[in-house]
Amino acid sequence: MLVLITYDVNTEDAAGRKRLRRVAKQCVNHGQRVQNSVFECLVDQAQYKLLQAKLLGIIDPEKDSLRFYQLGNKYQGKIEHFGAKETYEPEGVLMV
Repeated sequence: MLVLITYDVNTEDAAGRKRLRRVAKQCVNHGQRVQNSVFECLVDQAQYKLLQAKLLGIIDPEKDSLRFYQLGNKYQGKIEHFGAKETYEPEGVLMV
């Protein structure tokens, strides 16, 4: 299923900047950055729960926020892209 993850981490201090890097690293390990604090992650239910638990373990709920949008397996018709950044196909070939 495709999950959209967004986050807002308070970076006013060094601890916040460290949390931001840790959240971003976890998201990069599981998906594609589509905007600065927005990732599209193609995961199964078990991977989703594990990623969610990791991210919740990183953030400070008093200062930071996370949002998870489950777009499901039939996500293709739910996404529209406009603007400068090229879109990508989550299930397509990833060339590095």
